[in-house]
Amino acid sequence: MAQYEPPIKWNDYEDIAIKLYERFGSDYGDSKIYRVRFTDLMNWVLEIPNFAGTKEECNEGHLEMIQTNWVYEWRDNKS
Repeated sequence: MAQYEPPIKWNDYEDIAIKLYERFGSDYGDSKIYRVRFTDLMNWVLEIPNFAGTKEECNEGHLEMIQTNWVYEWRDNKS
């Protein structure tokens, strides 16, 4: 039986970071993550299965927090 996953929203930074790490793995290290264009990052987040946010709800603060949490997720998995 499939496990229920609640919808992911823009302020679910850690959940988004995990999904991005699952998608890109070690291809994106900390310096590369911080160089991702916000338009690309926003589109990648919108492509996450079970993501319930909209493009209109996105802002720079959300994207900065997503980048930071993605770097933390990458570092946690690196060791």
